[in-house]
Amino acid sequence: MIKKPITTDIFVSGGGIAGLTAAFAFGAAGFSVIITDPMRPITDRATQGADLRTTAFLQPAREFLIAAGLWDKLAPFATPLQIMRIVDAGGADPKPRVTRDFDAADISDLPFGWNLPNWLLRREIVAQLTKLHNVDFRTNVGFACLLTRTNEARVTLTDGTRITAKLVIGADGRNSPVRQAAGIEAKTTRYGQKAITFAVTHDAPHNNVSTEIHRSGGPFTLVPLPDHDGKPCSAVVWMEDGPEANRLAALPEPKFNAQATLRSAGTYGTLTLASRRMTWPIISQISARITSERVALVAEAAHVVPPIGAQGLNMSLSDVACLLNLAKDSRNTLGNADMLAKYHRIRDPDIRLRVSGVGMLNRASQAQNLLLRDMRAKGIEALYGMEPLRKTLMKLGLGAKG
Repeated sequence: MIKKPITTDIFVSGGGIAGLTAAFAFGAAGFSVIITDPMRPITDRATQGADLRTTAFLQPAREFLIAAGLWDKLAPFATPLQIMRIVDAGGADPKPRVTRDFDAADISDLPFGWNLPNWLLRREIVAQLTKLHNVDFRTNVGFACLLTRTNEARVTLTDGTRITAKLVIGADGRNSPVRQAAGIEAKTTRYGQKAITFAVTHDAPHNNVSTEIHRSGGPFTLVPLPDHDGKPCSAVVWMEDGPEANRLAALPEPKFNAQATLRSAGTYGTLTLASRRMTWPIISQISARITSERVALVAEAAHVVPPIGAQGLNMSLSDVACLLNLAKDSRNTLGNADMLAKYHRIRDPDIRLRVSGVGMLNRASQAQNLLLRDMRAKGIEALYGMEPLRKTLMKLGLGAKG
């Protein structure tokens, strides 16, 4: 006997942070939601496979999470980011040549952002999802295929379950099965880099300063975390050319600590590993379009950027916020062509601007040539010295439209 399809307002493919947040936000707004992920989310730090990266929520993302009803649950674990410090250490020796502080106080009464561990975000958001009776979160099952009509989408899951939805949200990553099923192509740029992510303790306090140190191969970024074992602690994203990143990630811990301390230009004194090391390839990627019939792409299904300037997940939450606002205004016509056309029209220009801009910043951060490094250092000085431009760039970084 063939079971009848399950009917829902919204089907979300992908149980990462963006997908979980979308499911909660739409559920809290009164929509019925089914969300699936092939893996069960890892919600503690010690489990093998836990995502030890961190996410800095910028001001617009925090506002969205407040409106959705999530921020109060996250705020107790968040470390504020008051100052974004840019350091150029591109001389003959890995020492700071140019250091400039971009202080949130210049443009706002609030910090730039708030940093949280990804595994903890999953734990807290999943806990809140279980309280919403109109949200059905299914793990160990994923999206299999899609058939759309002008009035609905028909989704089949990997366990054979059939779902009928008004709107399908693809939040299933850079290799999005939903994007592929919708026939949407994506352009990928590879930089030959990998990022090593880990946490460290250090001697000097971070004073809520996020520090991005440029030399070659990519930036070395320290982002504040709460103290660990009584010592100041920061999350690190260390971007390097692929072979060098692999070499570093395989070093014995004492040698790795020494290399990380050297690459940090002594910013906080001696760095000591406080977590496992993870590596992943750095790419930029952009979808040819972010909608199809009854389908909307968000987050890395729509765009991927290198981890510079905390743009990645903040762009993702801008996608979700935009889509939710349009859905609230279109409850009787949820997921129709007009609503999705508006979503594409609003988000696509900003996505393309930021993917292009972050990509150019990454190319500049990779510079090996000493002349190019000198130009980068002069550029940092020049941008900082022009106050109106500096403030405009800070606002753009927070998500303001260009």
